[in-house]
Amino acid sequence: MTTTTRGRNQDRARVAASKPHEVQYEAKKDGVSKDAVKKSVKKVGTSRKKIEADLKS
Repeated sequence: MTTTTRGRNQDRARVAASKPHEVQYEAKKDGVSKDAVKKSVKKVGTSRKKIEADLKS
């Protein structure tokens, strides 16, 4: 994990479905809709690797 300038840890291995900018980034990166990303988060959890694998299948 990396640390922000405010001393907080960031976990880039996770997608926060409640944060619109994270959902939008993942949707654009994978070429899917924001709703598809949100459904995938509900289905497989917040792990970025699992979400990407689910969206590709």
